[in-house]
Amino acid sequence: MDTSSDAGARPPGARILTWQGYDVPRLEQVRFLLSERKLRASGRLVTAGDRHFSASFEVSVGDTGAVTRLLLRTATATEERQLSVSRSSEGQWLIDHGGGAERADFDGALDVDVRSAVLFTAIPVRRLNLHREEGGHELPVVRVTLPDLSVELVRQRYRTVSVGDDRSVVAFTDDGVEQLVTVDDAGLVLDRPGVAHRI
Repeated sequence: MDTSSDAGARPPGARILTWQGYDVPRLEQVRFLLSERKLRASGRLVTAGDRHFSASFEVSVGDTGAVTRLLLRTATATEERQLSVSRSSEGQWLIDHGGGAERADFDGALDVDVRSAVLFTAIPVRRLNLHREEGGHELPVVRVTLPDLSVELVRQRYRTVSVGDDRSVVAFTDDGVEQLVTVDDAGLVLDRPGVAHRI
């Protein structure tokens, strides 16, 4: 019997996950290559309703769990935009909307959050090991808003609520609003209330 299959032949740590939105029609699908803290992912987010747009992204996270590079493209009915965000080994960020890169240090931020894309909620969780041991941190984060690709420095809080064998709960606070995010044993989001859940 031939035991070869796509699943059997996939690289170690390779997965495809899909999330469905709660309040608006939206789907996010991401292909991952995972190791302990390292992550490479490419994905797409599609929304309908009042904010009708699509976004595609590629993100790389290094051995320390810090983001090293993010490429984003968005499309609406009237325009397309692109953005490159990269972090040097010296901690300097380069932000390029296609007209030349601008440098910033973003208060030493190690993480990037693409607003409404739940993949990015998992990056600090995995880097800080909050899905496996108790901890709490307030972090500077480079946040990108969709679909306009504006970039700003924000403060977000992550705090372990409970740790389990196959799922854990982390309190995530952004813009003063706290959500209890459920993650799996790899730190990847299962459910982010009000935003999306895995299907």
